[in-house]
Amino acid sequence: MATESFVSDIEAVRTRAREHLEAGALTPNYGGDIETALRLLNDAVATEIVCVLRYRFHAVAATGISSESVKEEFEEHARDEEQHLRWFAERINQLGGKPNMNPEGLAQRSATQYVEGNNLVDMIKENLVAERIVIEIYRDMIRYFADKDPTTRLLIERVLAQEEDHANDMHDLLVAHEGRPMLAL
Repeated sequence: MATESFVSDIEAVRTRAREHLEAGALTPNYGGDIETALRLLNDAVATEIVCVLRYRFHAVAATGISSESVKEEFEEHARDEEQHLRWFAERINQLGGKPNMNPEGLAQRSATQYVEGNNLVDMIKENLVAERIVIEIYRDMIRYFADKDPTTRLLIERVLAQEEDHANDMHDLLVAHEGRPMLAL
């Protein structure tokens, strides 16, 4: 493969790299719409904040027989969701934006809802619902970013894999606590 087919003018790339240093990692060949990217990522930040709050509440409030192991699972998921929040916030910063962590309007920006639930099974169900929502939303985001912004796409793919694992965990807990299989084989 000839070098010319990859980068035709390395001197031009070097010159552009020295221009607009204030833009940091955002270079002229960014393929996406930056405003849309920042909005989608900030919505993901809000969603992850709501997920952290819901899981943390459930980790504290869950009661009943077998609740200790479920509380541990809720707390583990809360930590994962907090990590997702940090990753999304860092990506927003890399793209020259400002992560929106303002509590005002948080519920409206989030794809998921903060539902406390009345008992342990309700809590598990609410977390499974939330995981299913983010799985669908993040898959759509992956398709949107595709090759326009491979870094963001890869980040969301990484988060999606964990969210799918969380959904599986919640499904398993639901089956265990309701005593019947939920998936058709």
